Amino acid sequence: MSIGIMDLAQVQRRIARLQRQLLELGSLHPGSITEQYNVCGQPGCRCKDPKKPQRHGPYYQLSFTWQGKGSTRFLRPEQVEPMRRKVANYRRLREVVNEWVALEIERERAEREKEKRGGGD
Repeated sequence: MSIGIMDLAQVQRRIARLQRQLLELGSLHPGSITEQYNVCGQPGCRCKDPKKPQRHGPYYQLSFTWQGKGSTRFLRPEQVEPMRRKVANYRRLREVVNEWVALEIERERAEREKEKRGGGD
């Protein structure tokens, strides 16, 4: 992420804004949700119709990796929307944290520049 060159006060204001955004995120969950359609093993089922097969579904699956371990679980229909919000919040968390780190790097650069110029407060 490129934030350009800012003065120290601008950097500090943006960091404070990001910190407020973090507090407002709500519940989080890593991962992604996919829609699955399956074929069963029953002979004569609609999903095996040779002319117009109709798979069973949709089934919703949450896949994620946490602390190096992958996991997948199916979601009930009533769990899908709340989980989508949690996944979106987690994605936003990652974006905010990445921006915060970039700003901290910029803050350090601005502080070094200020010291070079012999500037105090």
